[in-house]
Amino acid sequence: MAHVQKNNKNLSLSIAEEDSEEEPKLKYERLSNGVTEILQKDAASCMTVHDKFLALGTHFGKVFLLDIQGNITQKFEISSVKINQISLDESGEHVGICSEDGKVQVFGLYTREGFHENFDCPIKVVALHPQFTKSNYKQFVTGGNKLLLYERNWLNRWKTCVLHEGEGTITNIQWRANLIAWANNVGVKIYDFSTKQRITNVLRDNVSLRPDMYPCSLCWKDNTTLIVGWGTSIKICVVKERNATEMRDLPSRYVEIVSAFETEFFISGLAPLADQLVTLFFVKDHMDEDFRARPRLDIIQPLAENCEEISSDALTVRNYQDNECRDYRLEHSEGESLFYIISPKDIVVAKERDQDDHIDWLLEKEKYEEALMAAEISFKNIKRHDVQKIGMEYINHLVKKGDYDIAARKCQKVLGKNMELWENEVYRFKTIGQLKAISQYLPRGDLRLRPAIYEMILHDFLQTDYEGFATLIREWPGELYNNMAIVQAVTDHLKKDPTNSTLLTTLAELYTYDQRYDKALEIYLRLRHKDVYQLIHRHNLFSSIEDKIVLLMDFDKEKAVDMLLDNEDKISTDKVVEELADRPELLHVYLHKLFKRDHHKGQKYHERQIGLYAEYDRPNLLPFLRDSTHCPLEKSRMMQSCGRISSLTPLINHVRKFPVDF
Repeated sequence: MAHVQKNNKNLSLSIAEEDSEEEPKLKYERLSNGVTEILQKDAASCMTVHDKFLALGTHFGKVFLLDIQGNITQKFEISSVKINQISLDESGEHVGICSEDGKVQVFGLYTREGFHENFDCPIKVVALHPQFTKSNYKQFVTGGNKLLLYERNWLNRWKTCVLHEGEGTITNIQWRANLIAWANNVGVKIYDFSTKQRITNVLRDNVSLRPDMYPCSLCWKDNTTLIVGWGTSIKICVVKERNATEMRDLPSRYVEIVSAFETEFFISGLAPLADQLVTLFFVKDHMDEDFRARPRLDIIQPLAENCEEISSDALTVRNYQDNECRDYRLEHSEGESLFYIISPKDIVVAKERDQDDHIDWLLEKEKYEEALMAAEISFKNIKRHDVQKIGMEYINHLVKKGDYDIAARKCQKVLGKNMELWENEVYRFKTIGQLKAISQYLPRGDLRLRPAIYEMILHDFLQTDYEGFATLIREWPGELYNNMAIVQAVTDHLKKDPTNSTLLTTLAELYTYDQRYDKALEIYLRLRHKDVYQLIHRHNLFSSIEDKIVLLMDFDKEKAVDMLLDNEDKISTDKVVEELADRPELLHVYLHKLFKRDHHKGQKYHERQIGLYAEYDRPNLLPFLRDSTHCPLEKSRMMQSCGRISSLTPLINHVRKFPVDF
């Protein structure tokens, strides 16, 4: 049995702990205001529900019209004894009332027309034609020891007709469209008003139960489906049209019982809820006849021969220990799916839970992510909840649990464009020492926080995590913070750790953003950083590297030479040769590549190259001598005779064997 613990206007619903994770289907509220005052002095005996108002009958013979909040709008002194039944037509403009002393009254709430009659026996029930307001439907039925039909004729007089008698007291009547269903001591019958025929007789199952103590509950689900509850038995009956070939002397309609099953407890009321049933149960201990438990309101799914319980709530209504099965009633408002549990000293309203209620339950169970999702999906329909507030509750919950990374990630979604909330969260994360968690989720596009917020986070990283600091500098646009302030902070840290490559690289990036490319270049060269060549090209720093050619070539000779040769218009060959004069091995690499590109460029250095080839690249000397038109062989021989180079005779002779035209 699924129960829910709830307090609402002094109404308590008891719930079993083992089922606490199951969300209730209904919510409850005690009908108060004028009702509270009425039930302090009197007791409820019956109630009828209209979409616009309620009609309450009491044991002291009074009828009160109430608004849906329970405030009294009208009062009628009908009798001095119990009101047994109140009936309203569909328009809510006419009311029928019957009482235990045999009085029957039918009158218009807004007109003076009326019917008044006193019978010599108790009248248990009255039912108006659903269309009673219309002139041609001025009909109603009463039930005492017989079922009487009253019709007003064209002379404005009421005539009566006995529809049924002889089977004991009639305890319930329900009129829907052209069908009248009623219950007596034997069973339930249906009368077709359009054909003037009785079309069925559904017998009572447990005849050992006193019908006055365990009365029959009747409810029309639609114009052809009748739900019958009696004792512990429920039957669903469908009125169907008989095939013309089967008619003969039979009624044109018949009833098929499509579902029949037993319940655990005694039925006090029934109401439809879509394809399910709302059932009010009287709970009695079979071992202790004097024990009265709380009544139960269940939602069940009828099947052919049994039912499935969807939910079950035990209701602590006032004085439930003193009530019998016959003291409870269940009425419903079809328009709004409201269910009224009526007992002598209490009236409770049950209604389907809406999305706000669903979110309440999720929050109560700390299912914050589900609550946030539900609110986002139904943001147009929720009335009491705000998506951002739910999100904040979720973030607070995550922080409390220590799930800082998840909490920080949710900030992006929850805080949106609210800069005040963003800054509050940043300071909160700072207080708990978790600025790192929120740093990667801060706004950094068109929407941004004050520079001081970003600087605070950068300073925090700089104190504890150089790699994390470097990552933020790479990821965050420089305009988010005061670049010079961060440069100064990094410089101060480098005084303590001057060789830290992470800090040096980050400082170079800061200098680059600040367009201080010469300083960035120095650091990149010092670190032999792979981005140095990209920096030079992107920002045209060739004038800044004229005195750093040796450093560039020490870092990567091939890339350096290619860059210098590709940009001869920016750094001349003469300048490169001058800078490499003290590093002949590097000069050879440069001049060799220059010669490969164009035999005539750098011709004035061809004589020098003979010695460079001989010293550093002898295999390429012969091709050089053969291809160069600016290096006389006599010069080579002279260099050999002077001892500047040796063992060149074979090479020179080889060149002579294959002379080159000068």
